Amino acid sequence: MRKILAVVAALGLAPLSAQAQSAPSLLATIGMISDPAQRIAGGCVAVETLIGPGLDPHLYQARPSDIQRLRSADRIVALGLSLEGRLADILARIGAQVLGEEISHEGLLLHSGVPDPHIWMDPLLWSRIFAPLAETLTALAPECAEEIAAGAEAEMARAEALDAWARASLATIPEAQRVLLTAHDAFTYFARSYDLQNEAIQGISTDSEPSIADIDEAAQIAAARGIPAAFIETTLNPRAVQALIEAAAARGHELVIGGSLYSDALGEVGSGAESWPGMIVSNVRVIVTALGGEPLEVPEGVLP
Repeated sequence: MRKILAVVAALGLAPLSAQAQSAPSLLATIGMISDPAQRIAGGCVAVETLIGPGLDPHLYQARPSDIQRLRSADRIVALGLSLEGRLADILARIGAQVLGEEISHEGLLLHSGVPDPHIWMDPLLWSRIFAPLAETLTALAPECAEEIAAGAEAEMARAEALDAWARASLATIPEAQRVLLTAHDAFTYFARSYDLQNEAIQGISTDSEPSIADIDEAAQIAAARGIPAAFIETTLNPRAVQALIEAAAARGHELVIGGSLYSDALGEVGSGAESWPGMIVSNVRVIVTALGGEPLEVPEGVLP
């Protein structure tokens, strides 16, 4: 039992209650899915996460222990949209539900014809997954249909409140400094929703290293626009941003690290970003502070 609890803690998951242990199970690929799914499900479905805090879903490869987890889950839910690139074949063979195929593609952004998967960065857009998630959970636990429906409604309301708070906080950034410079292009939806200019060293996937040309181009933009800060990401090595800062300095522009953002994974327990709303709140606070604004107090009910 101690060994099991140690593994659970390492994955950033709370120990399952006796009710949850006997409940049907749903395994989500990423925490941005499993977190709202847990609240929507209540105690009716045991929800777990395959790719834990600090791990990059673009690059994640299944471990031998993951195969058993995938086979034993009653339902597997992935985002798709090329996010779990190296898991795609396994997920297809095992019959995973792909949420990205079940929501309307209206509002999705395309990069070279490929949908940008980082839709959790826009709370209202991300809330579109709650209905198909609730349907899946209800299919697993039909006796809990009313509870699950109420949970989905509560998460929709939370997303709306989160969006309103983020919008008001980000609006305090001075106009000239509303440029978001990041390691990879995970914040396009965020920037579009909150009227920021989005610049990134790398594209939407982290499957390849940024080139010297990519870094030089970003440094030129930073110097020309007078961008004060660039942001590192918790799932990526910061060396590309460090190289960017050096390239900007060579052009006579002082660029600093504005802080660390959660892009493709939730934070560890205790980080404040261990939930999807907490992830957005943490990112907004870091961005607003670094770019010269002042984040507002988070209303009650936004954070779980």
